[in-house]
Amino acid sequence: MARAITTTATIAAATMESSEDGMAISTNEPEATTAEFEKLGEIERDKAALDALVEDLSCSSRRRRQFSARVIALLAERDPELLAPRIPDLVDALYRPEAQTRWEILDALTFLVDDHAKEVGAAYEGAEAALFDELSATLRLSAFRMLCAWGATERGRSKKVWPIIDEAIQCYHGDLEYREMLGCLHAFAQGKIAGDVAEELAGRLQFDAEGGKGTYLKARSSEIYNMLVKRFKLDAPKKRARVTKSDEADEEDEEE
Repeated sequence: MARAITTTATIAAATMESSEDGMAISTNEPEATTAEFEKLGEIERDKAALDALVEDLSCSSRRRRQFSARVIALLAERDPELLAPRIPDLVDALYRPEAQTRWEILDALTFLVDDHAKEVGAAYEGAEAALFDELSATLRLSAFRMLCAWGATERGRSKKVWPIIDEAIQCYHGDLEYREMLGCLHAFAQGKIAGDVAEELAGRLQFDAEGGKGTYLKARSSEIYNMLVKRFKLDAPKKRARVTKSDEADEEDEEE
């Protein structure tokens, strides 16, 4: 899957860059459209307008669903707390057929992770499906970003999300969006992750850190690798072992 990510297209394709405070979203995206600004203003004046906007996520019109999701993503960036009571509706919207509605909602949920990680956890299955979407690189990147943000909030969550993050690293390593995925991984590595997750992430990145092709790939991988080794006092970290179907079944039984 080598389809390029267009970071100027939507907020959902924004680059996640590492910072001392965690995940910060930056984007070169053009200004919101007049209609989007008008809708945001309407919501600020009348909160009932937000009810109608959320309801449109379930309407029969694809264009209305996409517009609603886009405005919700913009609103989440401005005032995420307004959307906190609507998290179940946002999670439900991850099962719409069109990619844009899903990536906009994933970006909105990313803004909600810091203060509402428990509630956002209900989006795990929808985000996992989006992460391995075969058609939209923008959707895959938004899912990766949200899952990294959520997994970084607690050691238990990092252990739950790590197997699919690791799989995504291997799937998309050669794709253009992998450059931006490294930014998500840097922030993930700074979060509250489990020691075994840190070791396996370091092991996964070691090859690129030592001899990766491309200046950025090598430098960024090395930065994450060295940080993990120092923070977790790692010695010869190892990659995650391949998991068989029987192993996965055992893990699911343990979670139940």
